Amino acid sequence: MPRTGEKAVTGRQYSLPGDQDWRIGSLAELARGLADGSMTSRRLVESCLERIGDPAGEGSRTFTSVNGAALETADTMDALRKAGQAPSPFAGIPISVKDLFNVRGERTLAGSTALGNSPPASRDAPAIARLRAAGFVFVGRTNMTEFAFSGLGLNPHHGTPRNPYDRVTGRIPGGSSSGAAVSVTDAMAAAGLGTDTGGSCRIPAALCGTVGFKPTARRIPRRGVYPLSSSLDSVGSLANSVACCASIDSIMAESQPAPDLSGRSPGSIRLGVLGNLVLDDIDDKVAKAFDRALSTLSAMGVSVSDVRLAELDDLPAINAKGGLASAEAFAWHRPMLAAHAGEYDPRVRARIENGAEQSAADYIDLLHHRRRLIGAADAAIREFDAVIYPTVPFVAPTIEALADDTDYVRINALALRNTSVTNFLDRCAVSIPIHEPGDAPVGLNLMGATLGDHGLLAVANGIESLLAAGG
Repeated sequence: MPRTGEKAVTGRQYSLPGDQDWRIGSLAELARGLADGSMTSRRLVESCLERIGDPAGEGSRTFTSVNGAALETADTMDALRKAGQAPSPFAGIPISVKDLFNVRGERTLAGSTALGNSPPASRDAPAIARLRAAGFVFVGRTNMTEFAFSGLGLNPHHGTPRNPYDRVTGRIPGGSSSGAAVSVTDAMAAAGLGTDTGGSCRIPAALCGTVGFKPTARRIPRRGVYPLSSSLDSVGSLANSVACCASIDSIMAESQPAPDLSGRSPGSIRLGVLGNLVLDDIDDKVAKAFDRALSTLSAMGVSVSDVRLAELDDLPAINAKGGLASAEAFAWHRPMLAAHAGEYDPRVRARIENGAEQSAADYIDLLHHRRRLIGAADAAIREFDAVIYPTVPFVAPTIEALADDTDYVRINALALRNTSVTNFLDRCAVSIPIHEPGDAPVGLNLMGATLGDHGLLAVANGIESLLAAGG
C-alpha cells in the first residue's frame, strides 16, 4: 500500500486522523504497482484488513463481516500474476461488497437481523461473479441501512459508521450504501460495490467526499441482489475517481473494453444546470460549493446553461403515497413482515408499510406518470451531455439530529429528493466531490441519458479533472 504526501485522487478529500499522508490510490495506480512488482496483492489486502481491524477506526461499524479467505485469494492472485496468468490488470485489488449481494458461501442479511436464519448463498450474483473472474479480492461485507430503505445510513442493528469528515461530533455517512462509502474513504478497500435505488451510491459518496456511480439500471444484472424496488434498483460502485468507477462498471456490465474517458475538451462539453426542485432549500455550504464549481467550469470553457424541467415539480405529489419503492418493497416484504415485523428497524418498517396504502390503480398511475416524465425529460434535455445539480442539498448532519422521528422523515426525504430524479427517469448519474479540502463534503450530480453511461463517464472524468485543476 503506497504512502505518499499527494492529495487524494479526486483532489477534494481530506486526511484521516492519525495517518494523514496515507491513501490507497486509484485502481489504475494499483494495477501499475501490481504489474511492475512494487506491490503485491497480499500487502494490499493485509493493509485493508489492518484498517478494518483497527480498534480506533470505523471497521467494526463499516463491515458486518470480514472475508476469512481474503489473504488466501490475494496469494492466489500474486501467484497467477507471477506466472503471467493474472485474469485482468485488476487481479488482486481489494474491494468491499454491500450486504445486499449474494456471495457464494455467505449469508446475505441486507443490514438486518430478520434474515439471520437465511442459508448461505449457493452461487454468486452475476455482478460478483464477474468481479471475481477479474481477480478482485472481496475483503468483506459492508454495513448499510436495513433493506436499503433510507438515504441517511443509520443502522440500529450493526451501528452507524461515522462520516470521516467529523467523527468527533458524529455525523451520518449517508445511505443506504453507508459502509461502502466509509470503506473507500478510510482505505479499507480500493472500491466499494453498492446499489442505487434512489441515490444509495451517490448520497454517501457526496456526504463522505468520494465518487459514486449509478448506471442505467438494465445494464447490470440484479439477480442475486436483495431487492428494494424492481423498477428503480441499480447496481453501482463507489471509489476514489470517476475512472475507478468506470473500470468496475465495465466489468460488471461486461462492456469491455472500458469506455474511453479521454478526448473531451472543455469547449466540447455542454452542461445543463437544472433549476427547479433540486435547488430548493439547499444550505449555504452546498450553494457556495456548487456556485464555485459552476464558475470554475465556465471560466475553463465548458458550456453551462440553465434548464428547467417543469414536470419534475409534480414528483412530490406523484410519490405522496410512498412511490414505486414503497409499493414494490411491501409486495416483497409482506410475508416476512407477518413473521418478523418486530425485528425490523421501526423507521424502515414504516416506509415499507406505506406500500400497503396503495391500490392497484395507484401503482398503475405511478407507472403512467413515470413514462410521462421520462418522455418529457428526453425531449427537454437531449441537447446536453449531462444535467447537473447538487447531489444532496445539505452537508452531513449529526446522528443526534436524527433522534426525533419527525426530523428523520423530513431529512431523509430531502436527502433522497435530488438523486431519486435519476432513478425515476431511468437514467445514469455520477456524483463527484466539489468541496474545498478540509470543508464539509459536497457532491455534484451529473445525470446522463438512458444507456448513455459511457458518454456520461467521459464527461464526468473531464469535469473531475477540470475542477481539480481549477481548485
